[in-house]
Amino acid sequence: MLTFGAEFSPAQNTGVTLDNSEALFTVLTAVNVCGYDVELEDSDPLRARIRNEVAARVAGSELANDASQAMCQFYDQHKAADPLHNVAQYVSLALVLNPPPALTPKVKDTDVPPDAAAIEGFLPLMQKFYEAAGLHSIWTSHALAYAGYINRYHEPLSSMLFQTEAYLKLPSAGYLGRNFTVYIDPMGAPGQTNARNYGSDYYVVISPAKGSPLKMEQIRHTYLHYLLDPLASKYPALVKNVDPLLGSLKAAPMDESFKNDSSLLITECLIRAIEARTGTVKATDAEREQAVQASMDQGFVLTRYFYDALARFEKDPAGLKTVYGPMIADIDVGKVQKQVSQMQFAPKADAELLHISRPSERKLLIVAQEKLSAGDADSAQKLAQQALDEKKEDAGRALFILAQVATTHRDIDGARNYFQKALEVAQEPTVVAWSHIYLGRIFDLQEDRAAALDHYRAAITAGADLPAVKAAAEHGLQKPYEPQSRSH
Repeated sequence: MLTFGAEFSPAQNTGVTLDNSEALFTVLTAVNVCGYDVELEDSDPLRARIRNEVAARVAGSELANDASQAMCQFYDQHKAADPLHNVAQYVSLALVLNPPPALTPKVKDTDVPPDAAAIEGFLPLMQKFYEAAGLHSIWTSHALAYAGYINRYHEPLSSMLFQTEAYLKLPSAGYLGRNFTVYIDPMGAPGQTNARNYGSDYYVVISPAKGSPLKMEQIRHTYLHYLLDPLASKYPALVKNVDPLLGSLKAAPMDESFKNDSSLLITECLIRAIEARTGTVKATDAEREQAVQASMDQGFVLTRYFYDALARFEKDPAGLKTVYGPMIADIDVGKVQKQVSQMQFAPKADAELLHISRPSERKLLIVAQEKLSAGDADSAQKLAQQALDEKKEDAGRALFILAQVATTHRDIDGARNYFQKALEVAQEPTVVAWSHIYLGRIFDLQEDRAAALDHYRAAITAGADLPAVKAAAEHGLQKPYEPQSRSH
């Protein structure tokens, strides 16, 4: 039985929890203060009520107003180009925080998720706002409403978990040391579900819509990962046999992680096959086939194999844990490769719901920026180049750092080259805007005023919400850039 703030009993579903979190509430409320209005009209009415209460606190307190302005300036300066990704990074941050009033990371620096690490500077500003605006009292005043969400969604979630385990004949009670937590908070957009896997912990953050049920399909997708991810690790040799297939997927539109890891590909294809077979009782055979083909077209080319294999599994009394090894061993990689060679992939894929944090693959650019700020340009250059070569982090940011290093070394041509390359791939507004600013200054130094003006104007467009960029660009439009050393 699923209970508020507690795990299932050991005889049932150990490690599965339906809960809420004051840290998550604090982060989501903070970004609402800073202009996060996505799907506000479709949200549960409590979201607007809390927003109004916080706004009244800010209006009535100079201290809270000052704290909100400092916090929101950071928020504006670190906006992602995609509004959904913008709040997703704050959800990632919330999931690794200690409860208020500390609001500090509960994991080592190297274990902070990459997207959250990029906005860790938000924390001290939010901590001050939390105290100044008295967010804890607002949180406690709505405790009954939050408990009501747990009570409301308790039964449908329990039913979904039971049906999923029954189909797989795979009880989650054997997953000791692993956790699956569903957080419900009305301060987010109801149309967006955030799912994360941090080591052995799986999270789903979901917001209720006005009078609508929870998006159970998204919760189940992550729960299937929770159940199935460990199975692939038990059969490394069989999984490795699928590696030759990866080379056939270069043109597929799905996330690059699936093209480089047979384990991830196998699990995602199996999950999509399960969803096609069990998604809805009312689905016709043609609709199920359409779902399978859509997955195949996106690059999940084992979906049809697993869909057919599951038809046989459904008639077998053995559970998935028993048949998983033979099911993977029976994959005819050559046959699938032949099928792939005759396919034309779709132009785009569905956005992947579950984001997996791999701490060992992150932090290179964060450390590079720290090294550069500390004056160690050589170390910054090595780290940024490594991140660029390994293609594991933001290429635009890596090129931007390399450009800054070249500037430090007075390599103007190299800096211009890197800034221009950064503009070709960067999506982060801050990187785009400042690349234009630096290019404008470089062209001013090279006495190409027309090119400089073009970049200053482009910077204003790209950094419309970034006050520092706007000021620098307007200064560049007024008169050519002149280094400080030449003005004295």
